[in-house]
Amino acid sequence: MSEYSVREELKPSGLDGISDAQINDHWGLYTGYVNQSNALRKELAEMRTAGKTGSLSYADRRRRFGFEYNGMVLHEYYFAQLKPGSSLDQAPGFKAAINGQFGSVETWHEDLMAAAKSRSVGWAITYYDGTTGQINNHFIQLHEDGNIGGFVPLVIVDVFEHAYMVDWKALGRADYLAALYKNMNWGVVEARFQAAKSGQIFKRF
Repeated sequence: MSEYSVREELKPSGLDGISDAQINDHWGLYTGYVNQSNALRKELAEMRTAGKTGSLSYADRRRRFGFEYNGMVLHEYYFAQLKPGSSLDQAPGFKAAINGQFGSVETWHEDLMAAAKSRSVGWAITYYDGTTGQINNHFIQLHEDGNIGGFVPLVIVDVFEHAYMVDWKALGRADYLAALYKNMNWGVVEARFQAAKSGQIFKRF
């Protein structure tokens, strides 16, 4: 059985207003999701071979697998989109789409930030709906609860405290969100948008 590996090429550094110490701390958590996903895949396979799919332990591992696996996936999307010095002009298709659907970039961003400031931990995600061509912002609790089936993530905002506690402590979410927006790699967002719009299957980047 092939294993997932930690994608070191996605690890950002030298961000504007987000320290490398914060990224390193957060990266360690992502590494844990990769390791746990691999361990659980192996354990579930072994339990299936042993005919234990009806057991309570199998059900527990199956539940945990969704959490660990989507924790790995969402963090790969998140880290891949962070880079200092990028401009929204590098995402002309995405920019035109949100201007057309939200009226302005500012309105889209305000709506996404409203989701990100929900009084809960989780994720705020801008999705592309391939059926209608619409772009939607959603708040996702945990990793595996609330993701929209068939929608493609375009912009991922981690609002678990581990994403900002090193730099801003528990009450620093607003400052973190402002820094995050300054470090958005709009070229990656545009690539995601174009791939989703064309219906391509693409690797997480």
